[in-house]
Amino acid sequence: MNPEMGGAEVFTREVAKRLVKSGHEVTLFTSKFDGCKGEEVDDGVRIIRAGKIFNLSVYWKAKKYYMNRFSKEDYDVIIDGINTRPFLTPNFVNNREKIVALIYQLAREYWFYETPFPISYIGCYFLENKWLRNYMNLPTVTISESTKRDLLDIGFKKVFIVPVGLNFTPLSKIPEKEKYPVIAYAGRLKRAKRPDHAIKAFKIIKEKIPEAELWIIGEGPYRGDLERMAGDGVKFFGGLSNEERRKLLARAWILVNPSVREGFGLNVLEANALGTPCIAYDVAGLRDSIIDGKTGLLVKENGNVEKLAEAIFKMYQRPEFKRLGRKSRALIEKKFDRCKIAEKFLSMIKQIV
Repeated sequence: MNPEMGGAEVFTREVAKRLVKSGHEVTLFTSKFDGCKGEEVDDGVRIIRAGKIFNLSVYWKAKKYYMNRFSKEDYDVIIDGINTRPFLTPNFVNNREKIVALIYQLAREYWFYETPFPISYIGCYFLENKWLRNYMNLPTVTISESTKRDLLDIGFKKVFIVPVGLNFTPLSKIPEKEKYPVIAYAGRLKRAKRPDHAIKAFKIIKEKIPEAELWIIGEGPYRGDLERMAGDGVKFFGGLSNEERRKLLARAWILVNPSVREGFGLNVLEANALGTPCIAYDVAGLRDSIIDGKTGLLVKENGNVEKLAEAIFKMYQRPEFKRLGRKSRALIEKKFDRCKIAEKFLSMIKQIV
């Protein structure tokens, strides 16, 4: 699996393998990474890897693959998975296949966190909308109400929601938590995810609760800066296996997700299924995955570290985190079974075709 894989890629992978189990042939074209195989079959999904994301070669490699080989194969549907830069399939798919856009989230603020000026300005206010105009009249699938609203606002006509889901069974009861307060951050260590806000908020908490710890679970290019920023009580666990990560999340009192925006927030669902509520800013995607006051808390002042720390302390002061943990786990069990979500995805594709 690609070490850069995030929630969008997990969603794609899980849906693809369940479509295969339903009797369909699925080919996934994606980028290469160090040590990967150029072609393999995994869980019944044929995976083709070529090109790189960062030098954009994956996009013209995909077009070349389609023109040289893919168009000779009998496929019914092309699903163009869009995570910032699209493959622009409407400009070259010409073998009577139906095209469906799969858009997890708009980049928007990400440009300003992950790219330098003036690329950030051009990307946010020109490039992204220019790319997406190619898809406005195509059926489009997304994973949250927030992204659906964003797409409708810029002119998309047919947008369907298929929510993300879990690929493990939620715990039957709230697990035993650490004896001292533990706040966890779980995700890629990149600027747009704002793990630095978790550290800054934790420093405020540490003054009030000296025994508290912050567990940072994940890897990424921002780690060095974060380690230099971190103080006493901050522990870095790096990239872990699913099992190891879930064990830590189950022991944590609270998950904090300070991201600038999300497609949905898969780590929120994962923590909820383990009886751990989440605190996040009230931003696109996270306002979909967190039911404020029921499965976690939303901080209305986006980017306000003091308010983020205040919400964490509020949950600590009362036994509220245990109540929210129970509610969040029960909700996840009912609504986010990934097999049912794959069935919904397939049903929607059949309607579209």
